[in-house]
Amino acid sequence: MATPFPSERWIQEWREQLNDDDEYAEAGEGWGVGFDGDFIFHVEADDDLPEDRYFYVGLENGECTVAREVDDSGAVDAGFVYRGAYGDWRALNSGDIGPIDGMMSGVFDIEGDMQKVLQYSEAAVAMTETGRRIDTDYVH
Repeated sequence: MATPFPSERWIQEWREQLNDDDEYAEAGEGWGVGFDGDFIFHVEADDDLPEDRYFYVGLENGECTVAREVDDSGAVDAGFVYRGAYGDWRALNSGDIGPIDGMMSGVFDIEGDMQKVLQYSEAAVAMTETGRRIDTDYVH
């Protein structure tokens, strides 16, 4: 059965799969150690999604410590915010755009230390590939 995106169920499935991914564990080693490596993933409303959705993702040293939906980007402290329109998240999850390419081209916006993100670009790719393996139902 496909998992709806965006949803609490989808982000929980992503967390479980990410924590079972040896590639991510290796690429993410050191991420969030000595700095706040947590993210807010902001899925912006567009013609297909009626309202913004926000997901808090705790990342440290190759592990996802928490992943849950939050009310808004200010609901929790996070070192990074990665935002884009719902349709662009669909393109990211389907492989039509990569996480770093999307950021560098302006499709996605990022708040936080860009140098850290680029330093750990392999971890960003592994995170995205994990999401692509989820049988996803885009309900909007």
